Amino acid sequence: MGEHGAAFSAAGSIYDDDSAGRGVVRIASVAALGGFLFGYDSAVINGAVSAIEHQFQADAASLGFAVASALLGAAAGALMAGRLADHLGRLAVMKVAAALFLISAIVAGLAPNLWWLIIGRVIGGLGVGMASVIAPAYISEIAPARIRGRLASLQQLAIVTGIFISLLVDFLLARAAGGSTEILWFGWEAWRWMFIAMAVPAVLYGVLALTIPESPRFLIAKHRIPEAKAILSKLIGDAHLDDKIARIRSTMERETEPSWKDLRAPGGKIAGIVWIGLALSIFQQFVGINVIFYYSNILWEAVGFDEGQAFVITVIGAVINILTTLIAIATIDRFGRKPLLIIGSIGMTINLATMAFIFGTADVVNGAPVLSGAQGPIALVAANLFVIFFGMSWGPVVWVLLGEMFPNRMRAAALSLAAGGQWVANWIITVSFPGLKDVSLALAYGLYAGFALLSLLFVMRFIQETKGRQLEDMHG
Repeated sequence: MGEHGAAFSAAGSIYDDDSAGRGVVRIASVAALGGFLFGYDSAVINGAVSAIEHQFQADAASLGFAVASALLGAAAGALMAGRLADHLGRLAVMKVAAALFLISAIVAGLAPNLWWLIIGRVIGGLGVGMASVIAPAYISEIAPARIRGRLASLQQLAIVTGIFISLLVDFLLARAAGGSTEILWFGWEAWRWMFIAMAVPAVLYGVLALTIPESPRFLIAKHRIPEAKAILSKLIGDAHLDDKIARIRSTMERETEPSWKDLRAPGGKIAGIVWIGLALSIFQQFVGINVIFYYSNILWEAVGFDEGQAFVITVIGAVINILTTLIAIATIDRFGRKPLLIIGSIGMTINLATMAFIFGTADVVNGAPVLSGAQGPIALVAANLFVIFFGMSWGPVVWVLLGEMFPNRMRAAALSLAAGGQWVANWIITVSFPGLKDVSLALAYGLYAGFALLSLLFVMRFIQETKGRQLEDMHG
């Protein structure tokens, strides 16, 4: 997690003489640990897929459902998180998510059959869904506008760091045992330890969540003004504090409890900004990024690499994802959100189309493409360039926008809906890939390239820049 810490320090460097600012960075870093578990839980299945298929004699459909089952839990968790956050507070949701991650690690790691594994993955998915909502909402609510993009990007950095650590742990455990299906410790196979290892960061997240304050905007919405004032004073100082609280009160205090009705515009229809947030989430998944992280091992094995080489390629891809997220953190508050999305869409479209072409023109042996000559290196380069363009744009920027683009009165509910839609889209892509792979990898990557192109048109038409704007200035 060295890259993670470096980014936190970089974000905090603006405040070298400002203890309040450093406190904001620390608080945002703790909240972003939910993203770490989000990434770890999402990708840990990668190194265990072949072992699960072998141990439980799973066919393609059952295997795809087992891999994607966590995403169904994530969709449900995301949809619940907003209401829970509005009723119980942001910190309460973090603690519930940490407990779910811990339970998931134990149930999935000790699963006696495929159904118990699926139950464990769904429980973890609930935690993932909650973390995917609460981290960007909380960070955006405690961050100063001028560095909100960088601090909110810590969520994505934590996600990709979690992905990297889970893939690295998978690799090291499989190597130590001599293979993912081999016995490692206490009579349990290496793949089981891949899941059990998640218990460590789950406990850490739960403990650290006890050390950070509640969101002052939530406290103001609950009419707990003195508590909110004390926290805001520590976060942003005393200058213009009363004016700041008055502005927040005007957009958050209410007589009725928050509900899904908050998503409606004055005319009664769902606000346009809600649909834009939902579409943004869906496009982030429909470009197929998680195919790389959930299935990259079996993908590279399918085109001729052995298990060890596939693990190494996967870990390299995860490292690249971390480094490119650092690029986004360094530039998002300087260049803005929209330009980064446009650049990312163009790069993803080109590289996904290249992969579709390579797999479409490869020789087919026993129903699987075999990359020969320059095809293998070109496919590897294109796959990693795709990760680079996603990692510097759609990965972090979507979470930043979802945390800040909605008006205060609907933020938690709208973010829940958008994140829920994102996990449903992720599930569709994940569960469909094994079947698509068996039909044609060229078809799969051609579809993802088409969605990447559509994402470019969508951004140019519908996304408004939010750089430097106060949350109280966001309107539906």
